[in-house]
Amino acid sequence: MAITAADVNRLRKQTGAGMMDCKKALVETDGDFEAAIDALRKKGQKVAAKRGDNEVKEGLVYAKVTEDGKSGVVLSLNCETDFVAKNSDFQEFVQSMVDIAIASKPSDVEAMMNLAYNDKLSVGEKIIEQVGVVGEKLQISEIELLSADAVVAYNHPGNQLATIVALNSGSDSAFDAGKVVAMQVAAMNPMALNKEGIDSETIARELEVGKDLAIQEGKPAEMAEKIAHGRLNKFFKENTLLSQANVRDNKESVEQMLAGVEAGLTVVGFKRVALS
Repeated sequence: MAITAADVNRLRKQTGAGMMDCKKALVETDGDFEAAIDALRKKGQKVAAKRGDNEVKEGLVYAKVTEDGKSGVVLSLNCETDFVAKNSDFQEFVQSMVDIAIASKPSDVEAMMNLAYNDKLSVGEKIIEQVGVVGEKLQISEIELLSADAVVAYNHPGNQLATIVALNSGSDSAFDAGKVVAMQVAAMNPMALNKEGIDSETIARELEVGKDLAIQEGKPAEMAEKIAHGRLNKFFKENTLLSQANVRDNKESVEQMLAGVEAGLTVVGFKRVALS
């Protein structure tokens, strides 16, 4: 059977594979379109098996919210090289993954992999197929979701870092403030929303370190205990979002900034994903 350019282009549009790979698959399957798709998928499986232990430290991170602004997702799809991450086809593929996640709201990476990518392939199967296209290991390393009265997304230039922030108000002023907070989360990488979100093990460690430092500075044991608690309060201020100094005006905390925008306005959750 003669393989036409239209056949090759049709296969390329559906699979994302290169023109030569598509032509080869069609030739090998005597123009059987479905068999050619399977051949390309098998190629992806072979490449994935060969590259299974390779590190995936490059990639893209994207955040997006639903049209009603009440839910948001941030997803990281990793690859092996910066060359692939900068490819426009790869970027479009990541966007398609984010669209699926925002529509279906999977609970974790495993649930995401089991979602339908289209009427024939799951997300996991599509990723394996794309491995054959790009020749590198691909992996969804992280996915985070939030739902609230309002969710704001921030994508840092370069798409290696993104955040989503959930607020208890959906007003326009709250949304604008949420943009500022989303950038705050990106810049300052808080550990938790407030001190209640810091685990007891971390608090105990910070108190122990603070006490040891005070003793090393020559302070008596009873005073070292008080100094340690003072340092713990400073730790909370620097590492919890609502207590952090506002990056746009360090004379006020994030909590104070939000209160000045709208009475009772606060952040009820945030997620930050970055390439590791």
